[in-house]
Amino acid sequence: MTRMLPKLRQVALVQGLFAPEHLAELARQALVAEVELTPKPGLVDRRGAGAHSDLSLDLMRRSALVIAPYFADMGAAAQSLPFGQALRTEVATIGRAAELAMLHVTNGSNAHKGAIWILGLLVTAATRAKDRNPEAITADAGALACLPDRAQPLLVSHGDTVRARYGASGARGEAVSGFPHVIQVGLPALRAARSNDCTETNSRLSVLLNIMARLEDTCVLYRSGPEGLAFVQKGASNVLLVGGPGSVAGDQAMLQLDQEFLIRNISPGGSADLLAATLFLEALERDQYQVE
Repeated sequence: MTRMLPKLRQVALVQGLFAPEHLAELARQALVAEVELTPKPGLVDRRGAGAHSDLSLDLMRRSALVIAPYFADMGAAAQSLPFGQALRTEVATIGRAAELAMLHVTNGSNAHKGAIWILGLLVTAATRAKDRNPEAITADAGALACLPDRAQPLLVSHGDTVRARYGASGARGEAVSGFPHVIQVGLPALRAARSNDCTETNSRLSVLLNIMARLEDTCVLYRSGPEGLAFVQKGASNVLLVGGPGSVAGDQAMLQLDQEFLIRNISPGGSADLLAATLFLEALERDQYQVE
């Protein structure tokens, strides 16, 4: 699949703290870190495919690798175009090309459609950033998401179906709102777990569970409806209540939840995408890389 928009790299009107290629690599690393995190209830991880019949750890890694250059193209567009409708349209065009590349490498499976939208917006905003503040980056990404994508009404996604059926806003609503489940839930949960001397694995699992406990996950709604979503939120809350990842009771509750998810064919993919977004923004906060 041919990468798009190399011409945009020829002119840099906006010089931010990070180069687009570096941001794209951090986004890829965040996606790989998310999928390799184990054990995750109902999701692809090192143990297997979770509740999916068409995905695997290898496919998810390959998908992350093939879409990374498109994140760089989004960042290049942010350098070359003023913030506004033209940039929104360009980023949307690149995002759809990234989806085609993903589908090509996964033989038609949806590995990262939501992540392309979420991380694409964050990479675009971060390219223009003058500091590492996650709140400022997510606010800019949200402002860009609020602008219309003129091609969007012609495309119907699972998120659109769930929004029409249940009123849940999904990844689009999360972005338009400035990523509240990342800023108000994911990042605080990660910092709190680390401050309590949790391992990195358990800290990241804590992020996932905290997001699952609060998010109206459209991936869950699409597969299992409101009853399934309530089950996910209650189950994740219970794991945290009995001690969280790393505790004997918490680990047992999480493994039991995983078994229930497999039986019910539940996969909290929206929560997984926001875990990746959390890891991406946290990496930016502590990253020492700067444009030469």
